[in-house]
Amino acid sequence: MIAAVLRKSAWRPTASRQALILAALAAVTLSLMLAELMLGPVPIGGTRLWAALIGQGEPLDASILWQIRLPRLTLGLAVGMALALSGTALQGMLRNPLADPGLIGITAGASIGAVSAIVLGGLVAPELPALAQGALLPLAAFLGSTIAMACVFTLSRRGGETSVALLILIGIAINTIAGALLGVLVYVADDQALRDLTFWSMGGLGHTGWPVVWMALGITLAVTPVFWFQARGLDLFQLGERQAFHAGLDVERSKRRLALAAALCVGAVTAAAGPIGFIGLVAPHLARLLIGHGHRWVLPAAALLGISLVLAADLAVRLTIPPQEPPIGIATSLIGGPFFLWLLTRRSRSLSHA
Repeated sequence: MIAAVLRKSAWRPTASRQALILAALAAVTLSLMLAELMLGPVPIGGTRLWAALIGQGEPLDASILWQIRLPRLTLGLAVGMALALSGTALQGMLRNPLADPGLIGITAGASIGAVSAIVLGGLVAPELPALAQGALLPLAAFLGSTIAMACVFTLSRRGGETSVALLILIGIAINTIAGALLGVLVYVADDQALRDLTFWSMGGLGHTGWPVVWMALGITLAVTPVFWFQARGLDLFQLGERQAFHAGLDVERSKRRLALAAALCVGAVTAAAGPIGFIGLVAPHLARLLIGHGHRWVLPAAALLGISLVLAADLAVRLTIPPQEPPIGIATSLIGGPFFLWLLTRRSRSLSHA
């Protein structure tokens, strides 16, 4: 029944082909992970890489690997997985291909929280325990993303259902308000906070230490099962909220769980890496094009594609003009911007023909 109401598509791969596609995506992801460790201003070959991993390599190789490239790779895994899964969940839950953590204001809310911690954290951090001081940035980002998510979903409800068009407009309004608040925080920031804010706001994987990286990855891995267990619910959402309810889905509980999971992981990775756009928009669409529309296949495919896109963008900015590193947000925007325009024109054509 669920499969019958999923979006019509000429591409309906069999289960065995879907498994092969997932295996191919996993192979691509593993290749990019190796490239992330081996390539850079100082290339590290396979033999030297293995020696450094087991603690028998040269001091320079070990330092580059453990202090620079492994944290960068680990954060890339968390960012790609969190943004892709959140985008997949939001698009499925809202039945709108334009839904994305950045477009509907969740990333903006996380950014306000994180920037507030960067600029104003010095006023409150000395009064907090040492553990709380280290967690101030991700906690502030999560609080900001949760407030933004709550505002978007509360204000967009009409007649017991979420109005998708209104949700997108409210997301645009939240992004505008967030931009103004960010301007105020930049204006009041001191020189050190302004320097930290500048690097953070451009998005990147290379400016964070292990503690924040582990926190981002840990939160992402902790909430990933929530998305997986809601795969059937995401399929039922394609019927519409009322029909999904009559099909046995607790609609409001599913929406709360998915929204909270998205806010948690988006807040965590935004705090660690800064705002990185369009991954949550592009990865789910590519996954559906490759593997069909059933969410038990789309979710893992989108996670692998999200990781691959983030790592590929990071490699691109690292290798373009070494040793300079343009912000990774530039690369993802160059990918996502044209894709978003194509998606808008494609959607407008389909509506005009309907």
